[in-house]
Amino acid sequence: MPPGSLKIYPLRLFPGQDLKQELERLARQQPLQAGFVLSAVGSLSQATLRLADQMGDHLLSERLEILALSGSLCPDGVHLHLTVADARGQTWGGHLRPGCLIYTTAEIVLADSREYRFSRQPDPATGYLELHIQPVAGDPCWPSPPPQPQQNQQTKPEADNSRPKSLQ
Repeated sequence: MPPGSLKIYPLRLFPGQDLKQELERLARQQPLQAGFVLSAVGSLSQATLRLADQMGDHLLSERLEILALSGSLCPDGVHLHLTVADARGQTWGGHLRPGCLIYTTAEIVLADSREYRFSRQPDPATGYLELHIQPVAGDPCWPSPPPQPQQNQQTKPEADNSRPKSLQ
């Protein structure tokens, strides 16, 4: 990787700060062009997650340890997943939502690639704003994007001409 192609942002959050709101603020203020999480540790007084395949938020109203935080950050949005553990060691994980409040501290290290630009764009296949990746300098090694799935095209099965019409 060429020198200077990755910028590091160490960050410490303090009691009462909202984890998601602070990361969104940082992504806009820097601005991060292709940010991602390198590491995160700390504690929360409560966590709000959107669990897998659920529409609503799930609130954990207890002290929790941050075990992992991963995802991407750019000026027009973040997509972050959080894993936490309670006092019994039970783990919870899901989409990071507003309402994850720092208990004692959160020590986070973010990185920002200068070789790529991330953005969030509508994806017709999912209906969500999804990650769009663009090389900054037209990297010749960057693979061409895969073809997009075509929507609502129904294909009619070909007739089996090897069988008599009565059996088709």
